[in-house]
Amino acid sequence: MTLEKTIDLLHEKGELRIIDTPLDIKLEIPHLAYAEVKKEHGGKALLFTHPVDKATGQKFETPVVMNLFGSFRRTELLFGRDVEGVASEIEKLLHMKPPQSFKEKIGMLGDLFAMKDIFPKKLKTRGSCQEIVHQGEEVNLYDLPILTTWEEDGGPFITMGQVYTQSLDGEMVNLGMYRLQVYDKNHLGMHWQIHKDSSHFFDQYSRAGKKMPVSIAIGGDPLYTWCATAPLPYGVNELLLYGLIKKESPKLVESLTTPLFIPEDVDFVIEGWVDTEKLRIEGPFGDHTGYYTLKEHYPELEVSAITSCKKPYYLATVVGKPPLEDKYMGWATERVFLPLLKTNAADLIDYHMPENGVFHNLILAKMKPLYKGHAKQFMHIFWGSGQMSFVKHALFFGEDAPKLTNYEALIAYALNRFIPKCLFVSEGITDALDHSSPESLVGGKLGIDFTASYSPVAPESIESSVMVEKLRAILPEVVGATQYMRHTANPITVVSVQKNRSLKECFNALEKLSSFLRIVIFVDEAKNDIHNPYMLLWRVSNNIDASRDLYYSDSIVAIDGTMKTEVDGFEREWPGDVECTPSVVERLKALSLWDLDPKLEKKYQV
Repeated sequence: MTLEKTIDLLHEKGELRIIDTPLDIKLEIPHLAYAEVKKEHGGKALLFTHPVDKATGQKFETPVVMNLFGSFRRTELLFGRDVEGVASEIEKLLHMKPPQSFKEKIGMLGDLFAMKDIFPKKLKTRGSCQEIVHQGEEVNLYDLPILTTWEEDGGPFITMGQVYTQSLDGEMVNLGMYRLQVYDKNHLGMHWQIHKDSSHFFDQYSRAGKKMPVSIAIGGDPLYTWCATAPLPYGVNELLLYGLIKKESPKLVESLTTPLFIPEDVDFVIEGWVDTEKLRIEGPFGDHTGYYTLKEHYPELEVSAITSCKKPYYLATVVGKPPLEDKYMGWATERVFLPLLKTNAADLIDYHMPENGVFHNLILAKMKPLYKGHAKQFMHIFWGSGQMSFVKHALFFGEDAPKLTNYEALIAYALNRFIPKCLFVSEGITDALDHSSPESLVGGKLGIDFTASYSPVAPESIESSVMVEKLRAILPEVVGATQYMRHTANPITVVSVQKNRSLKECFNALEKLSSFLRIVIFVDEAKNDIHNPYMLLWRVSNNIDASRDLYYSDSIVAIDGTMKTEVDGFEREWPGDVECTPSVVERLKALSLWDLDPKLEKKYQV
């Protein structure tokens, strides 16, 4: 299904909002998309028919499409089928056994026949994506309405690019999604992190002293884009997933100036070569963590050709503080990949990544514990499995626990059986976007085992106002405090502080209040609303490193969720929050385009 047909389908289903007002590719378009997806049920897909570059006066004929995956309903429309059904089909394939009878053999023929359509098919002709061709001096990335999302971004970034690469010997191909910074009319920054397949290929070309070919597709069937995010094992072609889901072979054509094959019906293709001896500063960029990722050196692509269909659309997304479009793309990934995760963890029942844990910061899992230490074994399995190894905090529950998405019931279940013995701290790799670990790419991991049922003793209950007074008496930096889940055996006390020393020094003082405290979480008074649990989870799971920021005794667990500075011995640069530019929001409101409920603006700290 082409992107044009997708837009027609969403329009027909009442899932498309068309914006005819000319809006700037710098901030205005992405800010409006940022607000739209935060509406109840994800808002609607957006079609911007008149993108402009106000700085240069350029008007683009190519419309911008955003928020395609921004709801559960739209995600299933784009899949063309029930997402859970895809997971069931994968599970069936994984457990396929040799037939034992003639009848079973006949029954298996249908399954095997359907398998023929999962493999990509290479065409010998040109594709519709090559109807318009620009090469050499004609190449100009500024002819595309590439967005600048945030005020402090290093420039415009392609955010929905399907990045096609191959190994040096051509035996393995990869489809990934990486942000791509526009440096000038024919150069892009390639933000593939060191754990990614494309980065492994880059190392091969680098050792051989050769340039690396890259082709970047934009648009086409939205499922291509989702497949680019799929956490498949190293060496497995992500387009196999497309064939499995769609029941039809993805049709590929060869790029004009690289040896790479791309889907014939995408909207744009940017082709080029990476000089493996050259790196260039990339960033900053307001990323899906809700923080800016800082400037770093990454490979640079020199563009050799840009091709497109005759009437292309430009597909983009916006990332920042949750909830955003990646919430729904991640939900599909979570469901589809459950059977694959079970191959390493057979007694896993389910898992879930809360949106405000921004995927790699928090995972919840339900399992059938069979023996002592089983949950800890699962923690190691998760932390050693592909992209799951980036997860910082993993919480494991028994089969009798509430549904993992029933947060209130699940938290009560956890707190009524938790004691500090449930905690397990380890160390491992972290996502390149993680800013809180003492050193880049390596940091603390926290596992919590809720599969065992302990009988914690509840503290003495006091009002929050009294709690604040008691805390201030022993800790002068305390500004305010509130308590959550007071009806459980382990109430959570959130304390806002104006920090002027390491909070390590505060932990011993908390023991004086051990009759009133069980779990204490410190946050900075600035930029935090201690009465907003949704954003507190986002902030704290981003800001902590378990090996440094977790303190516990037999009775109290304390977590330091503040930003880290020199008083903590923190030597890395701490990034700033991703935030909308107020003047842009006011301009969109004046145009009667920004219609996000003020209550949601406050809840999601827009």
